[in-house]
Amino acid sequence: MARALLINPSTSRTYGANLGRTAFPVFPVMSLAALAGAVRDRGHEVRILDLSYLAYDPGLIRQVLRSERPDVVGVTCTTPLVNQARDISYIVRDELPGARTIVGGSHPSALPHQTMKESAFDFVATGEADFVVADLLDDRDPADVQGLWHRVDGEILRSDVKGQLLEDLDDLPMPGWEHYPMDVMAHVSQIVARRRPMTVAEFSRGCIYGCDFCASKNTLGRGYRKKSPERIVAELERLAHRGIHEVLLVDDIFTTDRNWSAAVCEAIIRSGLDVAWTCSNGIRVDSADPELFDLMKRAGCYRVYFGFESGSDEVLKAFGKGGRTSVAKAVEAVNLARRAGLEASGFFQVGLTGDTAETMQATVDFASRIPLDTMKCGMTVPFPGTPMFHELHRQGRMKVFEWDSYTVYNKIDEIFDHPSLTPDEVHNAFRRFYVKAMIGNPAYLWRRFRFMLRNKEIAVTIKTVGRFAFLIWGRGKSPDEENYEYEATWRPLDLKLGEPVDETVPIIPRRRSYLTIGPRSGDRTSSAAVAVQD
Repeated sequence: MARALLINPSTSRTYGANLGRTAFPVFPVMSLAALAGAVRDRGHEVRILDLSYLAYDPGLIRQVLRSERPDVVGVTCTTPLVNQARDISYIVRDELPGARTIVGGSHPSALPHQTMKESAFDFVATGEADFVVADLLDDRDPADVQGLWHRVDGEILRSDVKGQLLEDLDDLPMPGWEHYPMDVMAHVSQIVARRRPMTVAEFSRGCIYGCDFCASKNTLGRGYRKKSPERIVAELERLAHRGIHEVLLVDDIFTTDRNWSAAVCEAIIRSGLDVAWTCSNGIRVDSADPELFDLMKRAGCYRVYFGFESGSDEVLKAFGKGGRTSVAKAVEAVNLARRAGLEASGFFQVGLTGDTAETMQATVDFASRIPLDTMKCGMTVPFPGTPMFHELHRQGRMKVFEWDSYTVYNKIDEIFDHPSLTPDEVHNAFRRFYVKAMIGNPAYLWRRFRFMLRNKEIAVTIKTVGRFAFLIWGRGKSPDEENYEYEATWRPLDLKLGEPVDETVPIIPRRRSYLTIGPRSGDRTSSAAVAVQD
C-alpha cells in the first residue's frame, strides 16, 4: 500500500483583493475527489490538502509532508495558481526527495512542456487524469500512462499512449468525498450555497461549442459525455449519507440534451433525496425549456446561471458561442426560469473577441434591464490553451507570461493588447457594469431587497454590496505578493515572449457521442440526434 497527498493551492491572494473575492468564493474541487476515488479503489491511502481559503504557507505544506510522508504528491492548478504549484514542486523535492510529484489541471494540460521546464515536477498529467495518481502508486511505467509527460535523463518526454477521453463515465470510481476536508465544504459562502455543508457534483463532461475564451477543453476535450441517471442518484445518495445538503453542478451544458437532463431530474425525484442543487457553471440560453425547468425545480434545483457573456449578437458570433444563442433567446430564457420558480443569474464579460466600446455598452445596458437575481462580470483573459490565446500569440499581442496576473478581475493591461480596445476602455466598461447594472440599478436593488428578505440573506447581501462598492469606487488594492519560498529558483525559468508555445489540440471522443436535442415544449417535430465528433 502506497500513499498520495493531493493539494489544491490557495486562492486567497489571487481573488482576495479584488472582485473575485465575492464572485468566486471558495468551494471544493471535483478533480481531487475523482483522483481520491481512484486511489482508494486501488487500495492505497490518500489525503487531500485544500488550501483554497487559507493564505499560501510553505511552512504548512512542509508540516503536512513530514507527517504524511506521501509516495506521490499531486497538485491541481489553473493558470493564476500555477506559480504556487511550481513553488510546491521545489518544497517537495527539498523535503521528500524520494517522493514523486505530478501536476494537472487546465494550465498544465495546455502547456505541458513549458510546465515541466518551469518547475521541478516529475510528471505533468494532461487531459482527463482520473487514474494517473493511482497508476503512479501502482508503479506503472510512466511511458505506458496515457497523456503523461515525464523526465528521462533530463529530457522531457510524452508517454507513448496518447490521451483519450473516457467513453463511459459510469466506469469512473465513485468520487472520494470521504477524504475531502469538511471544513472546506462548510466554509462555502452563503452567496453560493444556501444549505451548507455543500460540495460540487458532475453529471456530465465536456461541451460541443467553441467559445474562444473557454479553457475547459484543455482537460475535458471537445465532445459531450453523460453519466446515467442511476449513477447520478447513487453519487447524490453517498453525499447525502455524508451529511451534504447541497451540490453545485459543474457541468458546462447540463440542459442542452433535454431528454437526458429530464431523465436525470425524474430519477432524483423518484429517489426522494433531499439535496438542493444549482446549475452554477452557466447553462446555454438556447437550451431553455419550460417543462425541463419545472422538472429541475421539483428535483431540488433552485438556481440557474446563464452564460450570457455579451449583449451583442455580433459579438456572440465573433467569439464562437454557436448554436441558436442570441440576446432575444437570453431574455426568453430568464423569463422561463423565473416562471418555473428558479432563481435566474448570469455571467457576462467585457473585452471579448469582437467587442468595441459600443458593444460593451450594449452588454451593460442588457444586464441592466433583464430581471436577474445575481450577476457577475469579468474582463476577458486569453488563458493558455484557448483559441483566443493562440490567435493573440500568433499576432504578437501577448505582452507577458506572468501567470499570477492572469485573473479576470485585474491586470489585463499587463497581459495582452486587445485588437479593438484600449485597457482603459475595458476597465471602464467593467466598472460601469457593476455601477449601472447593480449598485445604481433601482430595479435590481428592489429585486435584491425582496430576495434577501425572502431567503434571510440580509447580512450577507449588505456585506457583499458594501464590498463591491468599495472595490469599484475605492479601486481596491493590488493583490499582496505571494509568500513563495523558491521564487528565486523557478522565476528565471519563466516562459519568455518569443519562445515557442505548446498548441495542444482538444481531444475528441473516439466514438461518436450523440446529443439528443428536443423536442422543445410545444414543438411537434421529432427529436434529433446530432453527432458532435468531426
